[in-house]
Amino acid sequence: MRRLRIGYSCWGFLGPGVTDTPDGARSYRRPLLEELKAAGHRVTLLQTNRDLVEAGLDLRSDFDFNDGLPDLDVVMFEWRWQLPGRNTTSCGSPGHHCDLHRQTELIERYTLAGAPTVIWDLDRQLRADDPLRRLPNVRVCEFATRSTPGATTLLCPVPDRLLDKADAYALAKLHRPMPLAYVGNQYDRDEAFDRYFADAAAHLPHRVAGKWTRVEQWPHVNFTGRCPFPEVDTIHRQALATVMLLPTRYATAGHITQRLFEALLAGCLPLMPADVVDGHHFVPQDLIVVDGRDVVERVEHLRRIAGTLEHAGHLWRALQYLQPMRLSRQAAVLQEVMSDLTAE
Repeated sequence: MRRLRIGYSCWGFLGPGVTDTPDGARSYRRPLLEELKAAGHRVTLLQTNRDLVEAGLDLRSDFDFNDGLPDLDVVMFEWRWQLPGRNTTSCGSPGHHCDLHRQTELIERYTLAGAPTVIWDLDRQLRADDPLRRLPNVRVCEFATRSTPGATTLLCPVPDRLLDKADAYALAKLHRPMPLAYVGNQYDRDEAFDRYFADAAAHLPHRVAGKWTRVEQWPHVNFTGRCPFPEVDTIHRQALATVMLLPTRYATAGHITQRLFEALLAGCLPLMPADVVDGHHFVPQDLIVVDGRDVVERVEHLRRIAGTLEHAGHLWRALQYLQPMRLSRQAAVLQEVMSDLTAE
């Protein structure tokens, strides 16, 4: 395809960022943009340079940031939505985030004027009946295997370099003092947490890292609060297993997040709840669990075989399921979408 001027709108970080943020896309955002650049495209970041403003990390020599309205061939959005008290308040007011205002400005300037537009609905927040979906110059992409009608499945991309260097035997040999861990925020996960993690936590040493504010019903669970982004890998390298806890809107569509590969590339085996649609596409059958008791049984088995060739075999088989999510494959899907848009 021809080289494109791509405008990329995201409310997040390319580097480690700051601790007090739910930005899970840090695991793959920068590798994806670098893949697009390596393919010859010019990528311009259109939202506030949060790496510089909030984290003090200057990436301007590596990436183009522009808070204006530059000439573009394609504009791509990591979709933002209303968060009352945060991005619905007046500009300049305490605690205000300007992501939604900026996204609205960009949509009016580019999308509504007919510019080729990709909306990556990472959180399944774009309504199925949103008028933007019907515009001929718009394509919607989703992680989901059962995507919204008209949308394209663009799986959560696993950086090739990380997948290529993953060594199941070496990962199995790591000392893992924590049988069970979960890294992630509470957002709409209470039902899955209660069924799959909370019961298991009563029987296993564990840790839950992330923003969990309504925890009164689980006094036995060890909630440790948000952790810096680099610590996500450390936690997973200390744990034998985690559970892929998903909001219902994710589970019913086969929408699998970066938590799968973050854990597995660190050697932490991801247990997949049986009610996740198409979960068997992402993990071997022996990692699918039906309830908290099942989680305990699987983890106790892992404790018995930890560090052995059998343990390494479990990791090797699970790693093979990441191959379809390989970043180079997903970047090719994205470029095909952009090529189709710009050819129309």
